[in-house]
Amino acid sequence: MIHETRETRTIQLYQSAEHPCAYLDQKQSRSLFVDPHQVQSMRIYEALIDQGFRRSGDIIYRPDCLNCNQCISLRIPVAEFSPRRIQRRIWNRHHEHFRVVEQTAEFNPDHFALFKRYIHSRHPDGEMEETSEAGYQQFIASSWSNSRSFTFYYQDRLVAVAVADILRQGLSAVYTFFDPEIESLSPGVFCLLWQINECKRRHLPWLYLGYWVPDCRKMSYKSQYLPHDAYINGTWVRIQRHE
Repeated sequence: MIHETRETRTIQLYQSAEHPCAYLDQKQSRSLFVDPHQVQSMRIYEALIDQGFRRSGDIIYRPDCLNCNQCISLRIPVAEFSPRRIQRRIWNRHHEHFRVVEQTAEFNPDHFALFKRYIHSRHPDGEMEETSEAGYQQFIASSWSNSRSFTFYYQDRLVAVAVADILRQGLSAVYTFFDPEIESLSPGVFCLLWQINECKRRHLPWLYLGYWVPDCRKMSYKSQYLPHDAYINGTWVRIQRHE
């Protein structure tokens, strides 16, 4: 049941057919999604993201699987975030060496080439391996979202791109990819920490991380940023660090 607000009371939701889960082997997945024929907007998106929804291209969706609740939406209260020792070490070691350029999230051949190298290295057997130029553009942005590509340069070399949507209540991290050759520098961690700091700079209270899947190793990193809120049974639940 979707909680009604002034912004969402007229929104029609549909349920997808079941299909193989992208995160867990031998599991079936299905989603709730906003009527694709309805004019979507940042207003609708901002209302629904606080109810566990997410954006992929033009589609606003939320997992709605039978007999499984592994996809848990997470958000970080940036004013209260306290980095772990290893996260602080990564930030202190590299923040003066990365240069970040903000751009509209649109097709860029250099970004796409970096994306392909990342996917081939990290997800060679996944469905994203076959992503085309058009598919890439449709994935990172939409016709209505306020989407940005934060481009990271290390020693004047393009090494990472963090795509995020700018909302009134925060940033929503859409997708981050980086040069596999610099994995030892922990660029994924650095990019996420940078987005937390960017939220603070913009006076935005939340960084939305998308879905944490506890039993999926590749998604486990999201739970390492504390405190965070987890969307469980229709309510945001604060998870604190256990000292």
